[in-house]
Amino acid sequence: MRLAVLALSAWTATAVGAEFDWRASWDGTLYGYGNRTVLRGDSVLNASNQVAGLAQRSAVGELRLNFKAENETLRLTARAIVAQRDLGNAFGSEPRGEAYLSQWQVRLRAAEGWHVAAGRDVLNWGPAQFRSPSSPFYFDNGRSDPLRELVGMDSLKLAWTPDMESSASLVRIVATGYGMAQPDVWRDSWLVKFDHRGDAWALGLVTVKAPTLPAFYGAHGQSTLSDAWMVYGEISSSARTLALQPGTDATPPFVVQGVSPRRTTALVGASYAFADGQSLAAEYLYEGHGYTSAQESAYFQRAVTAPGIALGWAPRLLGRDYLHLVWQSNLMSEQGYGRLMYTRNLGDGGNEIAAYGERILTRQLSAFALAMLPQGNARQEFSTLFRCSVTLGLKIALP
Repeated sequence: MRLAVLALSAWTATAVGAEFDWRASWDGTLYGYGNRTVLRGDSVLNASNQVAGLAQRSAVGELRLNFKAENETLRLTARAIVAQRDLGNAFGSEPRGEAYLSQWQVRLRAAEGWHVAAGRDVLNWGPAQFRSPSSPFYFDNGRSDPLRELVGMDSLKLAWTPDMESSASLVRIVATGYGMAQPDVWRDSWLVKFDHRGDAWALGLVTVKAPTLPAFYGAHGQSTLSDAWMVYGEISSSARTLALQPGTDATPPFVVQGVSPRRTTALVGASYAFADGQSLAAEYLYEGHGYTSAQESAYFQRAVTAPGIALGWAPRLLGRDYLHLVWQSNLMSEQGYGRLMYTRNLGDGGNEIAAYGERILTRQLSAFALAMLPQGNARQEFSTLFRCSVTLGLKIALP
């Protein structure tokens, strides 16, 4: 954070100075929205909301600001978030305010094709929409939730871009950034990434070494087959910390592995773009760190006696096989934007349907809605915590 303050101070001092080769700009979005979530009273993991204390209603005001100042050798950027939330459930309400930098960076052009950067950066890549196997930091890449704000990793970066087709990066992860989960398994990690692209294809390779984990290996690629069709995929091999497994007998109900065995996670997908700008995408995800159908059944059975452990230490996805379908309207439409998503856990048979719509009211004002409808019972992944969730709001583009 001290580096962030110094960077912003340098940016402010420079932007107001008389240096004619500096260019400065800013923009932002002001959000105001409310949410209503209907929880499952019979949830195995969170019966009557006694375990997690999840919000059943919320009112949020949020300001997201982007700043940039640059010249031929130096670029300073920052993304600031200021939010005030009022969260409530059957036990009461809680106001919560926060202000932080979700991203910031000082980037220096050291030589032809070489750049050095320091700051808080979202180290996210790959074409997948449902989940991103090739990213060790952002497996849930946020593309299924248009309102989600990704927070960057505090890092130092050396990048080499010899031409328009190839690039290589060496990154030192200092910490996982604001509000990230503890313990910080990625602190003091090293990342190496290579990217290469052709006229109709792109490929990326990545490896990450954390002090307490075996190396992470990942790859992502995509190929444009025609004006309409694109195919893509992501894959990784990794181990995870604190892997929760159902026990072999009734006592204890769960076993927690300090480091899990190495597993493979992979996604394949295809998208079709229509002439009017609408598109369809289909993805299949295999999650090697998830449970088999028998293990997931045992997980819910044993969660009855230890719901706190089961919920708090659950894997990032409970199952192993998923189908994800997406329809979206033309992103360039002057009227608005719509997106429909369908996800199925092929192991337990549960589904989740989600819809997002945004209507442009004026040049700067838009209304939006997000709805999520799980389908299944209390012992299926998507429907184990809530029955439905609806968010309605407005956003104002600044300036």
